[in-house]
Amino acid sequence: MASHNLLAWIICAVTTAAVITRPFKWPEAIWAVSGAVLIVALGLLPVGDALRAIGKGADVYLFLIGMMLLSEVARREGLFDWVAAMAVNHAQASPKRLFLLIYGAGTVVTIFLSNDATAVVLTPAVFAAARKAKANPLPFLFVCAFIANAASFVLPISNPANLVLYGNHMPSLGAWLQRFLLPSALSIVATYLVLRWTQRRPLEGTIAADLAVEPLSINGRVAMAGIGLTAVTLLLVSALDQPLGLPTAALGVLTATVLQLRRRALPWPLLKDISWGVLPLVAGLFILVETLNRTGVIRALATLLEQGARSAPASTAGASGLTIAFASNLINNLPAGLIASSTAAVAHAPQSVVDALLIGVDLGPNLSITGSLATILWLTAIRREGEEVTFMAFFKVGCVVMLPALLLAIGARMLAG
Repeated sequence: MASHNLLAWIICAVTTAAVITRPFKWPEAIWAVSGAVLIVALGLLPVGDALRAIGKGADVYLFLIGMMLLSEVARREGLFDWVAAMAVNHAQASPKRLFLLIYGAGTVVTIFLSNDATAVVLTPAVFAAARKAKANPLPFLFVCAFIANAASFVLPISNPANLVLYGNHMPSLGAWLQRFLLPSALSIVATYLVLRWTQRRPLEGTIAADLAVEPLSINGRVAMAGIGLTAVTLLLVSALDQPLGLPTAALGVLTATVLQLRRRALPWPLLKDISWGVLPLVAGLFILVETLNRTGVIRALATLLEQGARSAPASTAGASGLTIAFASNLINNLPAGLIASSTAAVAHAPQSVVDALLIGVDLGPNLSITGSLATILWLTAIRREGEEVTFMAFFKVGCVVMLPALLLAIGARMLAG
């Protein structure tokens, strides 16, 4: 049994490293799926357990499908170009003002549509804005990546990982805001100030202004209405403590269907342009987590957490938040959230520990490009536009940006009691 566990740990570690480093520049999904297939083929995880692990991500898959459909129809109908031109004109030739406008927009989208929506829906619009402004796109693209995680615990719906971590024990909206509003505000402000400082040189000079703005077409308005309706629906569904995946997918399919009927077009070109590879990537990550679970990792972690929470609850909460923050960059914050949720449940962890774990799961991934699903989606979106950000390029910025926001957020939550 010990040899089987050791082999499972090695495969999980190698697979995680491959997802992060992308050998041969192959997509992350190939490495995640390869590791998962190898685990099942070697008998380290029975096929039935592997299928059940994949099934645990059903709500996430549906959520992503809906968001990707909304993003693709918005791109095709010119909504992103229209938003980009409006943003550039409001910036009045100042790249610093455009940076602030995009940061504000990213904050709002993350809060009310989720961090994945910021990566999928906002990133193409930001790239279009940078292109129209004749500006270096990277500072503005970095905004989409970092605010997607920095603002992801303002509301429960701001990050699907929040729902994974709390499960059926989600606090009421009032209780949530009481516990996370100040930590979120500090996270958002600190991330802006430090990110803005790191990008000070690329933001010097001027950008294009007074662009001609074509009126948004009827189809573009339909796409915008679909996104707006999705935001309202997610708030209502979250208030009722129901899964977000199905309504998001339904509204994405409905919006896409209406627009395809208006165009009298077949759906295949639309479906072909969606980045479906993210779905097997998520499925592979769920299998890796289930494998670790079977090796006794969660039981060992729960024992440590229970002992620490009993003897020193405040320091245990802070240490737990910091630990899961860095761990999220190794195994991705979605499976890290699953591990944290299972560990906290087994250990009967106090509220302060669970809250610190949530902040770590949400904010910690700002360290690396594979830390959160939102950042992976962001990476996919910018690659589609011909832009590339390496692991080290992101890591250099993330090292400076992530830690101050994380320490402030966890510190504020701990001081609140």
